[in-house]
Amino acid sequence: MSKIREAFQNGKAFIPFITCGDPDTETTYKTVVAAAKNGADLIELGIPFSDPTAEGPVIQGANIRALAGGITTDKVFDLVRKIRQDVSIPLVFMTYANVVFSYGADRFIKTCSEIGIDGLILPDIPYEEKDEFEPFCEKYDVDLISMVAPTSEDRVTMIAKEAKGFIYIVSSMGVTGMRSSFSSDLGAVVAKIREVTDVPCAIGFGISNPEQANKMAQVADGVIVGSAVVKILEAKGKDAPDSIGAFVKEMKEACLK
Repeated sequence: MSKIREAFQNGKAFIPFITCGDPDTETTYKTVVAAAKNGADLIELGIPFSDPTAEGPVIQGANIRALAGGITTDKVFDLVRKIRQDVSIPLVFMTYANVVFSYGADRFIKTCSEIGIDGLILPDIPYEEKDEFEPFCEKYDVDLISMVAPTSEDRVTMIAKEAKGFIYIVSSMGVTGMRSSFSSDLGAVVAKIREVTDVPCAIGFGISNPEQANKMAQVADGVIVGSAVVKILEAKGKDAPDSIGAFVKEMKEACLK
């Protein structure tokens, strides 16, 4: 069993997203530990990039702050080594193809494996171009996470058949950010996926409160929340870890109702 699958063994999975280095690596470390202690089943760690095309203003701001603070890919790797001393739940990186290319795909993914990263999400790489990275992911046993959207239509089945770890279902079109409404086709997307695979599905993009988390947990196997977590970091800075721990606890409980 992929280690990522373990995240979905305790009922519906709650998956927070945290931008590494915002406002600094020590705060990221404390935030990840707090999230894990309060019920996070898997954590997405964002490696900052100067042009994060899938992100809305909240996560873009986190990228800018982290880069201004001097975060680098190597510093993120060191941070994960520290996190892994205290956190055993699955961890995945979410970043952009250029970050991996500039580091060297083989070297980047090999390091992911060595430090305990279980999966990789690259939102700017379509299914048709995943061969640039998948051989390295297979070589080093890191799951390349597939993304599907309600508009993927006929491609959903094709993507799902080859999916590893979990399938990231984008709740609605556009960039990340908190929303008041979502696509009504999410149940149909999950049903289509279920026809060809038992790989878990998690819904992300825009979920920000317990009511939304509960609603999405009725549809999928897990719920991903990014901007709402990053907003707490933006507001509270170095004092954010305890507040994020409390938020994670509330959201995980909502997923299980």
